Formats: sequence, C-alpha cells, structure tokens
Amino acid sequence: MVAVDRADGVQQRAAADDLATLGVEARLGWPLDTVPEGEWEIAVTVPGVPDSSLWIRRLRERGVPVISELEFGWSRRGRTRTIAVTGSNGKSTLVKLLAECLRAAGLRAEPAGNYGPPVSRVIREHGGLDWLVLEVSSFQLETCDEFRPEVGIILNVHPNHLDRHGTYEAYRALKLRLAARQRPGDVLIVPLAQAGEFRAASRWRSRTVTFGSEPAADVHVHGGAIWQEGRMIAQIRGTWFDNLVLGPAAAAAAAALVAAGVDPFVLTTAARAFRPLPHRMTRVGEVDGVLYVNDSKSTSSASLAAALRMADRPVRLIAGGRAKERDFSAVRDGLRGRVRAVYLIGEAADLLASAWSDVVSCKVCGRLEAALDAAAGDARPGEMVLLSPACTSFDQYGSFEDRGAAFERWVRSRAEV
Repeated sequence: MVAVDRADGVQQRAAADDLATLGVEARLGWPLDTVPEGEWEIAVTVPGVPDSSLWIRRLRERGVPVISELEFGWSRRGRTRTIAVTGSNGKSTLVKLLAECLRAAGLRAEPAGNYGPPVSRVIREHGGLDWLVLEVSSFQLETCDEFRPEVGIILNVHPNHLDRHGTYEAYRALKLRLAARQRPGDVLIVPLAQAGEFRAASRWRSRTVTFGSEPAADVHVHGGAIWQEGRMIAQIRGTWFDNLVLGPAAAAAAAALVAAGVDPFVLTTAARAFRPLPHRMTRVGEVDGVLYVNDSKSTSSASLAAALRMADRPVRLIAGGRAKERDFSAVRDGLRGRVRAVYLIGEAADLLASAWSDVVSCKVCGRLEAALDAAAGDARPGEMVLLSPACTSFDQYGSFEDRGAAFERWVRSRAEV
C-alpha cells in the first residue's frame, strides 16, 4: 500500500511516520504528472484532489479504479444503513441533529464524511452501527460510483465551489449524484422549492419526499412545529431551529426519521438539547451594547444571505477572503436596508465592493483586525457586528476555524477592557 502527497512538510512527514507503523509507504513531494508504478487494485482519493487531477487521469488511463474515501469506507459498512446529506449550506448542522435524534431513539449512529471523522475510521472503530449519518460534499461525489444511501437528503443547492466545478449546472449535477444509485425502496428528500428544477436536471428511481416551509411540502415547518399530512409530528418552538432559515432543515430531519422508521417526535427532544456547531452564527458577546456574531463558516453568497435573514439587529458586516464564485449580486437585496455598512477583507475585497457599493457603504480594510476596529468605531448600541465572509479563509488563514477564532479573540480582548 502506498500513500502519495504532493506536499512535503512537517505535518506530512509526521503522518508518513504514523503510516509507516501500519506498513504503508508514504511518498511525499510527488509530482502531479506521474503516479507510482505498480499493479494497483484501487486508488482511494481525498476530497482535496479534484477529478481533473493528472494523478486521477493517469490512474484511469492505466485502468485503475479511482473512488473517494467516502465510498471506500461506506463499501465496508456491512449491514449498517446510511443517511446521507448534501447541499450548499447547513449540511453539518443537519448531520449533527440527525445523529443526535437517532441516538435519542436508542439507535447506534455515528456522523462522518465531510463532517467529523473519515468514514473508514468510523467503520473501523464502531462496528455494528445501526446508521451512518454522512455529510457528502460535491468534491466527494466527483469520485463516487456505487455509493447508495437508503435515505438521501439534498438540503439546498446554490452556486458554490464554482472555482472548482466551473458552472452551477455542473455543481448541481454532482449534488444530484447522491441519488444516482438509489433503488425504488430508498427515499430522496428534497426541498419543495427546488424539486422541479432537480427533476428537470436528473432522474432517480427512489421515492421522493419534499420538505420546506410551504404547506404543499410533504413535511413542512409552521408555527414552531413540523407537520405531515395535517398532523404535527414534532415541535421546535424556542429551539435553535425555530426560524425561517433553519426550520426547513428540521423538517428535512423529520422526513428522514420517518423514512428511517423512527418516531419523528424524537426530534422535539433532540432540538431542545441541540448545541450549535462553532463558527455558525455564534453570539460571542456584547461590547458597549454592540453584539458580535461569528459566522466564519459562511463561505458563499448563499450562506451570507442566510445569515442576514437570521440577524435580529441592524448589521455591520465583515466580509471577504478568497472568493469561490464571481457573481455576488444575489446578496444585494439582503444587504439593502438591513446592513448599515460592510467592512471588506482579503483578496475578494475589491470584487465585493464592486458588487455591493451602490446599495451599501463599503470600506476596504484588508485585515480582519482592521475591519473589526473600523466596525466597532462605527457601530451603535443595539447593532450587530457580523463576521459572515461569503468567501473562504485561505488567503489569510489556514481554515474558517482559525478566522473565527481570531474574531472571537478580538471581541474577548475588548470585553475585558
């Protein structure tokens, strides 16, 4: 067994030492236009390696099957059943909620995939699970062939990762691959608002269940409760999900529980006990009457639009970083009237200023700390300073977590003064 990485740094060498104890040879600093010689049975790729990679192309030319780590781990699941969630925004929150619902119902369930540990590790360390709850990204679906969840959820699809996939249509087609191998007895759960679009772009054999806030959806949210066929099946009033943005996700969770043969009312208990994931509309604290909210996980215009809908105060917005898309005009209506000013950081600052400056005041600040200083100086009591970048962090930070942590450190340092 051989592991290949084009990088050759301290982290890679430490990982190579760990792999060596397992009998795996690690080849670091490997050129992108060649693959190791040998008669390989299979190549397992991680999400960061695109389907267009020369490595993958060379392997396929040699007749070597290439699959994602997600499919490799899933193929060794035994009798464990699978709920898989894909979408542009909110996947991790839904995966966490579903895993907690299944556990509250007395079942053995573990989250994995794009959220949490790799699927292979979960299968190795947790034998005999009832359910795998997988977050599945478009990057992973590029190299899936046989992957088949008994319950699939496409939470939403908005333009995202166009720097890798090129067009929205190509990105959407990858998301729809979640259902490509499903059988008539399986279930695909889709938002009512996009069900027609998805059907026009693809075909699947599984049974379709729609969700949303519309009464016409098979499972819908209304008045702090989840409804199906005129019957209330769960309550979410007063929970993290009791809003227009996250309520439909709770409806999707209820639909998945029904499809899995679990009483959906368990969602009531799980939603009340739910603790949001970090860096997602996290209220860090107030300084001089101004609330500071960390939504560093926001890396697309759609996630920024969702954050603005959740904001319950006038907003001073910090946005920017490395753009995954080129057109940010869809956010303009959300900015207008709700956002007092935008403080721009990173590589995309000029791009965002060009897209938004005619609807809201935009200040190019460069670094996050400079943006925070400017926003804090302008903000008035009763307002919110919101970090919701709509871009990745990789121009200035190693991850969205690092960016969010920097935001929170700044806030806490001011709160202590």
